[in-house]
Amino acid sequence: MTTPIEPDTKDWTWVLERPCPECGFLAADVEPAGIPAALRASVPRWTDALARPDARERPEPSTWSVVEYAAHTRDVHRIFGERLRLILEEDDPLFANWDQDATAVEERYDLQDPAVVAVELAQAAEEAAARFAAVPDDAWERPGRRSNGSRFTARTLGEYYLHDVVHHLHDVHA
Repeated sequence: MTTPIEPDTKDWTWVLERPCPECGFLAADVEPAGIPAALRASVPRWTDALARPDARERPEPSTWSVVEYAAHTRDVHRIFGERLRLILEEDDPLFANWDQDATAVEERYDLQDPAVVAVELAQAAEEAAARFAAVPDDAWERPGRRSNGSRFTARTLGEYYLHDVVHHLHDVHA
């Protein structure tokens, strides 16, 4: 069995206020209308990374492989598409907690097929991109809350989500 990764317990919401020193993402540069195109543009980079011969290999025991990062990103697309749906359909929804580290272990990200993950990631990214593309102009400030109390709007949820996708592309050098 693959060595478990140390859970990431950082609260990454600070990326909405200042640049990420690791990947260079700056939320202030994100226009809501650009989120769908950015999500779609990430897919070929993920597909290329997943086609590498070493996509299943961890660069070190404490760092996810490309397929593990991609499986996580696939699930991020699904989770954030659903969270956006909740923001648009409910008044100030409270999002269910998602333990990404537990999901990685339970779903055995380390054993998933890179080709299958590539297809699933592309589909999930397209579904989320379509949902963001359909946000009415007057709905970008609708609120929602994460289970830890962090507050988002449709706009900041999109920025936060896009950072996750961009950051993990940086993680896999794609």
